[in-house]
Amino acid sequence: MPLWTCSITDCHRPAIRNTGDCVICDQHLCSVHIQEPSHSCPVWNDGDVYDEIAAKAEQKEMQDLLSRINTKALAARASALRGGKACTVPPLSYNKEKRSAVMGGMNYHFEVTFDDGVVWIARIRRHNVTSPPRAVGNYIVQSEVTTLRYLADTVPSARTPRVFDFALQDSTNPVGVGYILMEKLPGTSLRWSVATDIQRRRVMDQLADVFIELSQHSFLSMGSLSLSKDGKAEVGPVAREAFMDMHGDMLCHSGPFTSILDYYQQDIRLVLIRILHSELYAPKPVDAYLAHLYLRDVAPSVLPKEDIYYLKHADDKGDHLLVDADYNLTGIIDWEWAHTAPASIAFNSPIGFLPVGDFYDGANDIGADESVFAQLLADKGRDDLAQCVRTGRLQHRFAFCCGYDMDTDWEGFLGLFRGLREAVQIDAGIDWDEWKAKALDKYRDDDGLKQLLERQQTVRK
Repeated sequence: MPLWTCSITDCHRPAIRNTGDCVICDQHLCSVHIQEPSHSCPVWNDGDVYDEIAAKAEQKEMQDLLSRINTKALAARASALRGGKACTVPPLSYNKEKRSAVMGGMNYHFEVTFDDGVVWIARIRRHNVTSPPRAVGNYIVQSEVTTLRYLADTVPSARTPRVFDFALQDSTNPVGVGYILMEKLPGTSLRWSVATDIQRRRVMDQLADVFIELSQHSFLSMGSLSLSKDGKAEVGPVAREAFMDMHGDMLCHSGPFTSILDYYQQDIRLVLIRILHSELYAPKPVDAYLAHLYLRDVAPSVLPKEDIYYLKHADDKGDHLLVDADYNLTGIIDWEWAHTAPASIAFNSPIGFLPVGDFYDGANDIGADESVFAQLLADKGRDDLAQCVRTGRLQHRFAFCCGYDMDTDWEGFLGLFRGLREAVQIDAGIDWDEWKAKALDKYRDDDGLKQLLERQQTVRK
């Protein structure tokens, strides 16, 4: 059963990272910039204005972050780790035009260059209003480090970067921010959309070998890797913001879980609570609440009943794969949020291989690239893994619908949700308005739904 060390309803701040936070004014649950378009917010309704203001907010965020990094202390630490070999850190600055090369949604990166030509990467977590409390971020960093070190020792075909050092965000850290010092791998992030069929097949063939090697290392529960008391990697609570919270100064965990059903029941439960707290889906709380009640109800018939788990990358949209000019796989990066999962999910097709247009339109047949990937696995003698890919569409649909960002992509959600209903043959063949009317009647006795409907009526008055 899942571990949950405190009740979320008793926590000081019920949500620790969600779509209700506003990077524009740097406030939690901004009441101006997350309103529905019908409220005539000039910033929300004008994409150009929003983008301009958001860009300025990001620039301020990065200037604040970079000003806190003691690059001399970091360089001294890196030098000491290599027996005194001198190294340099470039002057840190934020460049909007080059942001994609150095930062993602949650981390900023820069190089540490040694006199002998060796280059390391410093990985720094970004910090803005969407960032979790320090203890949550620190746990995620520790889990990522544990995962990378575990993979380096047990799954060499994954070519993950070696971790040389890390430090958490606390007052004793001389660098001023938490960091991971890791190997800089060769290659560039895979751009699946511009790769030819031959290049795609080459990447998939190598990734199939990684999947096969990952399948040789199993676990008995579902969660994220953390260090045991004797310093070994073990499955611990889920290292993802949505599964953690703070109760005062105490970090509240979820997991590890003994079934994928327990995992998603907890996930959906927390989403429902945060909707009621106006922490998620502020523009469409009733729609989101109804959709997640449906997800909760169909979960037992959708999710696999497996009790062996394998390590899974949590953000496999394609750019986590590094390749050289000949599309040789040179590394797999960004293992933040990695977790164990049943084989049918761990070895399902990476998201990056999906036929995006058809998938969002609700089609439930797997795409051409997925079929090739499945066949490559079968040709290597792993029909079991090939079957995970061939029958994986339902798992993709369910996972996408849980916690999907409906606020910014409502049309995308409608296609995904329609495809899910078609796949499970529960409430299939009807449009959203008809489904919503049916759901309002079905769940009319749900206390949370009553609360949201009453709140909606009060606002309209």
